[in-house]
Amino acid sequence: MLKGSMVAIVTPFKNEQVDEKKLGELVEFHIKNGTSAILPCGTTGESPTLTPKEHERVIEVCIEASNKRIPILAGTGSNSTAEAIELTKHAAEAGADASLQVTPYYNKPMQEGLYQHFKAVAESVKIPIILYNIEGRTARNIEPTTIARLAKDCKNIIGVKEASGSLDQTSAIRLLCPKDFLIFSGDDALTLPTMAVGGIGVISVIANILPKETANLCAAMEKGDLKTAQDIHYKLLPLIKAMFIETNPAPIKTAMGILGMCSDELRLPLSPMTAENVDKLKTALRNYGLLK
Repeated sequence: MLKGSMVAIVTPFKNEQVDEKKLGELVEFHIKNGTSAILPCGTTGESPTLTPKEHERVIEVCIEASNKRIPILAGTGSNSTAEAIELTKHAAEAGADASLQVTPYYNKPMQEGLYQHFKAVAESVKIPIILYNIEGRTARNIEPTTIARLAKDCKNIIGVKEASGSLDQTSAIRLLCPKDFLIFSGDDALTLPTMAVGGIGVISVIANILPKETANLCAAMEKGDLKTAQDIHYKLLPLIKAMFIETNPAPIKTAMGILGMCSDELRLPLSPMTAENVDKLKTALRNYGLLK
């Protein structure tokens, strides 16, 4: 059910409110362009600045718009175990197909605390759980041994979005976990190498504007067509790099605004990109062929 190019979809805003109509249109855009699954309320969806009601509503809008045509992987993690359980139960009841659980941030729990946190969330619902390992934003790495322990003890913890940037760690997870444990790249630039060492796809930022190309890269790797995958990878790479010249999701939202896909509105403490970096972003879009 979960494989290939899964988009970490942006949350479009209009006059400081969630633009539900536009969000539904973006879901439709992805369904038509080969995206494998939708992730609302991830990092790219600005989940830290959504109110609890907005968070729940964004997930509901994606479920309603998808109408069971594409899986919805709801971002329902938190640094509060009780809040993560509450959000995950809501997503399950609303019809989400699975949940993405980010490493609890700021608290800096030890590995045992991480294990107990994810185990408690997994036991609160029946839907599948994907762990989200991103130490750069959370100050804690979920060690491969902890991931393997969770995979063994919790039947519905079925995979991980690995955003450590370490292929050594990805390889260790592949070695320690069951063969059917799913590993997704958490970095567009590492989709190809992650799949080469046993990953099954990517939870993508660049797919917000290039869903077909990202899906095609994953499909080529799945088929063992390395040459095609490499061609797509190297064409995408300069634009992928441009999407991180400032903190995600500022560049991808700015790009979507430039391309007329949705408003580029961000919520504080994220601020608009500098003029210099907007020019760099436009150059990357132009060089790719998305902008004249």
